[in-house]
Amino acid sequence: MPRRPIIPRDLPVHDVRYNSQLVTRIINMLNFIGKKTKSTRIAYDAMEIIREKTGEDPAVILSRSIENCRPLLETRPRQVGGATYQVPSEVRPYRSETLAMRWLVSYARARKGAPMSKRLAEEILQGSRKEGSVFKKREEMHKMAESNRAFAHYRW
Repeated sequence: MPRRPIIPRDLPVHDVRYNSQLVTRIINMLNFIGKKTKSTRIAYDAMEIIREKTGEDPAVILSRSIENCRPLLETRPRQVGGATYQVPSEVRPYRSETLAMRWLVSYARARKGAPMSKRLAEEILQGSRKEGSVFKKREEMHKMAESNRAFAHYRW
């Protein structure tokens, strides 16, 4: 039993416009060199683009996109007797949301030829439709965990 107490995680406050923690977390992920107002502007512009394209609430589409793209399984390296095995394990909900958001932002940054708000909006829309590079990354992760299922007994 651990001697240290479990310290509760400080969750971000809800953002002003959409009253959503996910939007706040996306803004914080977009934050680059401390320019939070710029990342806020990019996130809100992306949400407006989503509203124009779909006519739905963008916060709902963002949460659907993250729900579709979050991984349920991942592989972690585990060393047993000189050999390193990729052991599949379940991903905790908060970490899986963080991974999905990280992938959304990184794949939006990797796209070229459009403003960041348009690229982010397109990645979010593709994730909500279960297509695109973020959903493909999730499927790859699940395939990897499935193929290494034989090493699941090494999990601790």
